[in-house]
Order: sequence, then structure tokens, then C-alpha cells
Amino acid sequence: MKGSVKNYPIIPKGHVYENAESFPLTALEKEPFMLLERGAKAEISAIFEKHNLHPRIHFTTWDDYAIMSMVEQGFGIAILPNLILKKIPYDIIAKPLEIPAYRDIGFALKNKETASLAVKKFMKYLSYRDLNTNI
Repeated sequence: MKGSVKNYPIIPKGHVYENAESFPLTALEKEPFMLLERGAKAEISAIFEKHNLHPRIHFTTWDDYAIMSMVEQGFGIAILPNLILKKIPYDIIAKPLEIPAYRDIGFALKNKETASLAVKKFMKYLSYRDLNTNI
């Protein structure tokens, strides 16, 4: 089973792009950037490479919540997947990129017929959730 999740730049309240319809790719190079990655390059770095962007990376972590907290405090901007941005306690703004970027997610199993009840319910839930929806 496979789906895709949209990535969104997150910015603090009062940011210059707060009222913009979308976030320009080139603006990713102009501000301190908090990179969500662990070890090997991930989707966010691929966005930069694909569009020949060179962000000013100030912090790299795999902790979504640390990034949201730092963005809320005005330490920079970041890009996060919309699934983590559904019900958050942070006072931040998610903006669509001017050119949408997605994160592919999926899972595999040997045999759908012999999968546990929990796995079958999870698969049904994923179909119901439709991972391609926006925030």
C-alpha cells in the first residue's frame, strides 16, 4: 500500500509570507532553515537539489516537535509533512509551496490474507483517510 503526503513550509506568526497564497521556493534560501532529517538525505534535501536551492541550514534534527517549537519562537523556517501538522499545539502557519512537494509513504506485507486483524484495520483506515488530502 502506498500514498503520498504533501510537505508544507512552516513559518512563525507575523512572518512576511503569513498572508501570501503560497510560499516561494527561492524564499527557502533567504532565512535560517531547520532541516528535518536523520543521517541519509531525505525528501526535503531532494526538494533543494531538484530546484537547485541552497538553504541556510541552522539546525538538523529528526524531531518534528523541536522544529515546530523553534519555528514558533522565530528561529527560522522549516518544511514538514501535513500529517504532523493536523492537530498541533504550536502557533505556527503552514503554507503551500508554490510548486507542491510530496513525501511518499507506504508499507508492505507478505500476504494480505494472513495479516493480523490490527493490520487489516489499519489498511482499511488508510484507505478511509486518503493520504493525499491537504491540511
